[in-house]
Parts: sequence; structure tokens; C-alpha cells
Amino acid sequence: MYTQTDLDDAVAAGALSAEAAAALRAHIEAQRHTLVVDEEQFRLLTGFNDIFVAIASAILLFAVAWIGQRAGMALGLAIEGEGPSPLAGAAVAATAWGLATYFTGRRRMALPSILLLLAFVAGVFTAAGFALVLMLGAARIEDSPQVAGLLAAVAGAVAAGAAWLHWRRFRVPITVAAGAASVVAIALGLLVAALGNAENMRDIVLGFMLLLGVGTFLVAMRWDSSDRARLTRRSDVAFWLHLLAAPMIVHPVFTLLGLNDGQATLGEGFVVILLYIVLGIAALAIDRRALLVSALAYVLWALTELFKQFGAVELSVALTALVIGSALLLLSAFWNQARAAVVRPLPEGLQGRLPLIDRVVSPQPAA
Repeated sequence: MYTQTDLDDAVAAGALSAEAAAALRAHIEAQRHTLVVDEEQFRLLTGFNDIFVAIASAILLFAVAWIGQRAGMALGLAIEGEGPSPLAGAAVAATAWGLATYFTGRRRMALPSILLLLAFVAGVFTAAGFALVLMLGAARIEDSPQVAGLLAAVAGAVAAGAAWLHWRRFRVPITVAAGAASVVAIALGLLVAALGNAENMRDIVLGFMLLLGVGTFLVAMRWDSSDRARLTRRSDVAFWLHLLAAPMIVHPVFTLLGLNDGQATLGEGFVVILLYIVLGIAALAIDRRALLVSALAYVLWALTELFKQFGAVELSVALTALVIGSALLLLSAFWNQARAAVVRPLPEGLQGRLPLIDRVVSPQPAA
């Protein structure tokens, strides 16, 4: 499997002419009856060996985490004697970096690179967090939300620095999203520390998460607008940022509106469906399906409750799946036409920042 970035790398290396690469892209578009830009491509697998290496890496990481945990307990470096040890996270992070030097740096394997990046950042985050808990004492943190928030912020800062180092070394597209998630952890930790035991903490945190989600979305759009034809690594970076931003936007909106309390009224059900339509229009405009996927659970629940209230109790789940599945498949089949209908009426300045809806493929240098 070859991605657009692979073709651009081949052009940059002189293995393929720019004209041949453009002709190949045009041929693929003609075969699939869709533009490359609307495929929302990102590389997950280069072959079954990716799955093989990912499984083997996961087993090895589990093993070193277990060994690190037992070593921490033996050395007295576990929380309250038998709790989590920072050595487990440190062992995972060190092993993930070492594996990445070969499978990411030399072999350029997609799925193992994603797994190893996530393991590295998560390992650094947990190692830093548990080390801080060990230094301060678990009892002190349990009694003080402010201290817990500050510790989360410090651990997030360490993880963000680790993600930056990983990006500088390996340039895995998901790394930027992992760094953004670490920054979100910093911000939420500082907010919790500032709020203390405020009665309305839940709503404030959800509202702040919504703002952070919107900020992440804007960062993703900045990456997207720098590669409107989606031919370089910048588009892959934007994909992962959108995947991070979508639940941060969708979940707080539905929760703050009281739409996920487990019982939907007729009005709430229609509100969920209306919001999903709005999200669908936004997803079409930016040509990213992550918004639709993130809100899917809410709309499935809302439609199920609506069918129950209209008397179709036994078939509510089946009818919901039928309606949503058919609608999403139709949208996928006519995605290009639907995008054109949404984007063309927009102002030219805004269109200039969105992915192209029709264009002649032109070769770009890899980034």
C-alpha cells in the first residue's frame, strides 16, 4: 500500500517523475470516482507485518511493565508499598523509544509507530505522575484536589516535553496530537487545582474542556489549511488532531445540555438529532468524519429512545441501526456532492482555508 506521502517522497528522491505521480493520482481518482483529497487518507498499515510487529511489541511492553512494577515493589518504589510504581512507566517508555529507533526510524512501519509513540508518552506521563505521588505521599493527594491537579499538570508537562522530543526524532504524525493531549492535561490539572472543592466544578471543567477542544480543532484546521490537497504529512497530523478535538467538543456539549443522563424526552431526542445534523454539515465543510463518529453514540441513544416513545419498543435498536447505518452509507456514497453543496455557498475567504472540492492534482514536495 502506498500513500500520497510515499509518492511525494519518491518524487523528491528522483525515483518517480512529478508527471508520473500526478498521472497515477488522477488514475486512482478516476477508478474510485472520488478525489484523493476526499479519501481522508492516513497510513495505518503497510502490510500484515505491521500487525505482527504491533502484537509482538504490545506483548513485550506488557512484560517490561510487569517487571518494572515488581522491581519497584522490591525496591520500595511503589505507592503505599504494593501500589503502582514509576519504574513500570519508565520501563515502558524506555523500551518503546528503543523499539521506535528501528521500527519507526528505519523500517517506517505505520501501526507499530503509532503504538510505540502512545506507549512512550503514556509511560513518561505515568512515571512522572507516580514519582510525584511517591515524593509527596498518597494521603496528602487524596485530601487535596489542588495538589492532585498540580501533580497532573506537572506530569502533563513532562509528557508534552517527551512528545516534542519524539516528534523531533521520528516525525510520527500522531505525535502532535499526543503532545496536544498532554497540554490539555496540564490545563485541566491547573484548573482543578485552582477550583479546589467548588460545588460546580463538573460544569466548569466540562466548559473548559469544550474551549480546549475548540482550540485543538483550530490547531487542526491550521495544519489542514497548509495542505488543502492533502498530499503531505501535514494532513496526517491534522487527522489525529481532529480525532482528539472531536470528543472534547462533542461530549461537553451534550453533557452540559443534559442530554446524556440516561433518559431522553421527546424534545431532547430531537435536539440530539438536530445537533448531529449541524455536526454533519461541519464535518462536510472541513472534510473530516471524526465529528460524525464522535457523536454517533449520542444520536444512536437518542433515536432508540424516540422509537421507544413512539411504541416500537422491541424494534427500537434495530430501527435505530437501520436509519443511522443507511444515512451514513448514503452520505459516504455521495460525500463529494454533499461537500460541494455545503462549501460552494461559503465566502471565498473561508473556502480558501478548507480542503479543495475540485482541483487538478499537482505534485508537492514531501513535508
